[in-house]
Amino acid sequence: MDEAMGLSELLRPIRSRLGAAVGLQAVAAVVAVVPFAAVAELARVLLADGPVDASRAWTVAAVAAGALVVWVLLTGLAGVIAHHADLDFQLSVRRRMVDRLGRVPLGWFTDRGAGGIGKAVQHDVDTMHHLVAHAALNLTASVLTPLVSLAYLFWVDWRMALITLIPIAVGVASIVRAAKRMGGRSAELDGAQQRISSRVVEFVEGIAVVKMFGQAGRAHRKYAQAADDFADFFLAWIAKAYRASAVAELAFSPVTVLLAVLVGGTAMVSAGQLEAVDLLPFAILGIGVAGPMQALHHYSHDVERSSAAAKRVGALLAAPELPVSPRPRLPEASRVELSRVSFGYDAQRPVLREIDLVLEPGTVTALVGASGSGKTTLAKLLPRFFDPTSGAVTIGGVDVRDIAPERLYRLVTFVLQDVQLLDATVRDNIRLARPDADDETVQRAARAAAIAERIEALPRGYDSVVGRDVRFSGGEAQRISIARAILADTPIVVLDEATAHADPESEALIQDALSELAAGRTVLVVAHRLATVVGADRIVVLDGGRIVEQGTHEELLAADGRYARMWRLQEQVGAALAGGPR
Repeated sequence: MDEAMGLSELLRPIRSRLGAAVGLQAVAAVVAVVPFAAVAELARVLLADGPVDASRAWTVAAVAAGALVVWVLLTGLAGVIAHHADLDFQLSVRRRMVDRLGRVPLGWFTDRGAGGIGKAVQHDVDTMHHLVAHAALNLTASVLTPLVSLAYLFWVDWRMALITLIPIAVGVASIVRAAKRMGGRSAELDGAQQRISSRVVEFVEGIAVVKMFGQAGRAHRKYAQAADDFADFFLAWIAKAYRASAVAELAFSPVTVLLAVLVGGTAMVSAGQLEAVDLLPFAILGIGVAGPMQALHHYSHDVERSSAAAKRVGALLAAPELPVSPRPRLPEASRVELSRVSFGYDAQRPVLREIDLVLEPGTVTALVGASGSGKTTLAKLLPRFFDPTSGAVTIGGVDVRDIAPERLYRLVTFVLQDVQLLDATVRDNIRLARPDADDETVQRAARAAAIAERIEALPRGYDSVVGRDVRFSGGEAQRISIARAILADTPIVVLDEATAHADPESEALIQDALSELAAGRTVLVVAHRLATVVGADRIVVLDGGRIVEQGTHEELLAADGRYARMWRLQEQVGAALAGGPR
């Protein structure tokens, strides 16, 4: 799928059923006029000179009652078909999105917030639900019922029909005028809403910090100013269309339409150009023409919102899939080699350049360097968060692109610095990689990760639900993630700043757990604090996406290059912090 699909493409699987529902609603919209027209015809029968034609009167009444029954049946059937189609549509779209999300590169998620993906999966599908199940049918009725009513009124008297249309024409012209005035600034409104939302988030999330430094008043003023700016913009924006919208509301009002009918009808009856009884259908049906015309404006917004939601859903469904080899291969060793590897998020932003690196089985390799040097990006190439722009990453001599994804994740474990625990029991969180693991195996992994004592102290132990029964600290959550990796028992482990957010006590426990995890495995560590990797078999220094130095800690210090300067700087910072005020 090369480009995002639109609303029409998303609706393709249910188009025939939705068309049938709209067709039934169209017939119902025509039939809906019959009872009102029957009232006017019945008035002619009852008010005619001479004896009342009872047979004709009852026939007209029966036609009206029958039309009402048919309208109820057709409307109900159309609604049932549309709702069934909508349920299938929602299920189909959500399944397709989940299927697509399961096949996109892991790196795709790092470029997008969970809120945006969740919005597409939930809110945007719900927005399209309203269109499929409700708006399409309502729109059909709102268009056809006034048209059929007008056709009947023109048949009764074309001059009186034109008089009835006068306020409606004024209302339509006002809506068009309001749309022209407001439409061009919709993007500005979106921008203003985003600015005020950003200020709200900034104010709420930063309130603790700004209060601590005595800046609460300043932060509040910035928020208040943003709110005032938005209010000024919105008032100016809405004022441009307020008068036109007010004129439209007044023109479409039943009182206005009825007034036009009565004034015009009285003039025509007085002039002998219209029978008094012929004024009745205009008084009855004329009012019913204006209401749906006004509703059309709101339904157009539903279509616009649904189209925008469809574009976002379509963009998700068009997300690039992780290429899978038609003939996957299985590596027989855990030796990792990167050969002339380059990578860039786009052609103008190269992140890695000509990387050559070998990770021998049973060794620990550390990646260090300044922020933005490409450490994490390089580490993510191994579990295929991304694929190299050029070059190859191999495991046991097999390109990772030729390894089936499910098999690759049995070979490589990735421990992130920002741990995500599921809303599930502690046991299920640990055995995420091996759902069939027994309790003894889970507990053994927890002990190896130095988290068992904390878990067993909980009232429900391993049955405690994360987020409900217990909230783990950052260091504790990290040790649970390490227990997961120990249980996964993969021959290759990638650690991305695993102790970045830990306090000193937690860091010591995490280091012990990492030592247990690394034993006998091929390990690649992304490190910010050099002190955590002094014992690595090899330290690789990155700068600007290139390898500029590599060797052991002692070798790199002796070379007195970039690593040595980084080491001295971190020692100075550490000493300054240790000797600071207490």
